[in-house]
Amino acid sequence: MSLIARVPALAPFRIRSFRFQWPSDLLASWAFEMETVILGWFVLVATDSVLALAVFGSLQFLGTLISPLFGMAGDRIGNRSVLLLMRFTYLVLASSLMVLFLTDLASPVPVFVLATIMGLVRPSDITLRNLIVGETMPADYLMRAMGVSRTTADSARVVGALSGAALVAALGSGKAYIAVCGVYALCLALTFGVGIRRLRVLGENEVMLSPLRALREGFAYVWSTPVVRSVMLLAFLVNFAAYPLVGSLLAYVAKDVYGLDQTGLGWLIASFAGGALAGSITISMYGAHVRPARTMLVCIVIWLSLNLAFSWTTTPLAGEAVLFVAGFAQSFCMIPMAVILLRVTNPALRGCVMGVRMLAVYGLPMGLLLSGPIVERAGFAVTGTLYSALGIVFTLAIGFYWRAELWDRAAPVNER
Repeated sequence: MSLIARVPALAPFRIRSFRFQWPSDLLASWAFEMETVILGWFVLVATDSVLALAVFGSLQFLGTLISPLFGMAGDRIGNRSVLLLMRFTYLVLASSLMVLFLTDLASPVPVFVLATIMGLVRPSDITLRNLIVGETMPADYLMRAMGVSRTTADSARVVGALSGAALVAALGSGKAYIAVCGVYALCLALTFGVGIRRLRVLGENEVMLSPLRALREGFAYVWSTPVVRSVMLLAFLVNFAAYPLVGSLLAYVAKDVYGLDQTGLGWLIASFAGGALAGSITISMYGAHVRPARTMLVCIVIWLSLNLAFSWTTTPLAGEAVLFVAGFAQSFCMIPMAVILLRVTNPALRGCVMGVRMLAVYGLPMGLLLSGPIVERAGFAVTGTLYSALGIVFTLAIGFYWRAELWDRAAPVNER
C-alpha cells in the first residue's frame, strides 16, 4: 500500500499542481511572517508607540479594498499569471527593504511607504491560493486540500516568526532581509509549476463582462445568497474582533505586558501558529467527518472566549498555552469558511466572490486602528474583553438569524 493510500491527508499531492503549490505557498508564508516580525519590532522600537504599531499592522491589509480586482484579473488572464506577478512584486519590495537596512537608511517613513505598497498586493495572495486549489483539485479532495493548504500559513508562522526573530537578534535587520529575499526567490521559481492544468474553468460560451459590471454582479450575488452573505459577515467579524488580539498587538503584549524581547515575541506568535497548524493537520486528516457551518459557528465562539482569557493572562507561559488552543480553534473556523464559499459559489463568479471575501479582511485593520487608542487609554485587558464580548454577541446573532442555512443539520453547507 502506498504512503498516500495509508495517509488520506496526502491525497491532494496526487495532483501535480499541488505538489508545486504547497511548497511555494509555504515559502511565501514563511517570508511574510519573517517580514512581519522584523518590521513590526523595528516600528515599535523606532517610534515607541502602540498606535504607530497598529497603523503599520493595518497597512499590511490595505489591499483588501482592491482584492475583488485581483479575483477578476484571475478570471480573465488566469490565476497562475496573477500569482506570478504578485510574487515577483514581493521579491522586488523585499530587495528594496534589504538595501535600506544594509545601508542604514531605514527609518519609519520609507518602511511605512514600502509596507503600504506591499499591503496593496499581499492580502490577495490567500485568495489566489484558494482559487487555484478550487480549480485544480477534484471535489472529493477539496476539504483535505484546503486543510493541507492552510498548513502552509500556520507552519510558516511558527518557523517564520522564530527564524525572523532569531535572525534579527543574531545578524541585524539587513542580513536577515537577505534571507527573506532568498525565500521569495525560491517561492517565485516554484510558482511557475502551479495551476498549469485546471479542472474547472469558464466555458467557451461564457460572456466576459466589463470589470465594473463583473464587480457589481459579484456583490449582488453575495448579497442575494443567504449562505454567502452570512459567511462574509462572520469573516468580517472575526477579522475585526479576533485577529487584532493575536496579530500585530502581540508585539505590544510581548514588550509592555510580559517584558520580552524579539525572541519572546517570536514564541508568542509561534504558539498561536502552532495551535493553528495542529488544527489544520487535524482537518486534513478528518475533514470528511466535519459539518462545515456548524463547526465554524461553534469554534468562532470558542476562539473568542479564549481571546478573552488571553487578554487577562499576566505570565508568558500561560499566555502561550492559551494562544496555542486559540490557534487550534481558529483553524476550525477559517478552513470550513473557505470550503463553504468554494462549494456554493457559481464557478463563473468564484474569483470575484473570493475577492469580495478578502474585503472582509479589512475588518482587521479597522480593528487594529480602533484598538490602538483603546489600549493606550484603558490597557490591553480591557481592550481584549471589549473585542471578545462584542464578537461573541454578534456571532450568536448571525447564527440565530441564519439558523436554517447555517445550523440545520440537513442544510447543504453541513453535508459531510
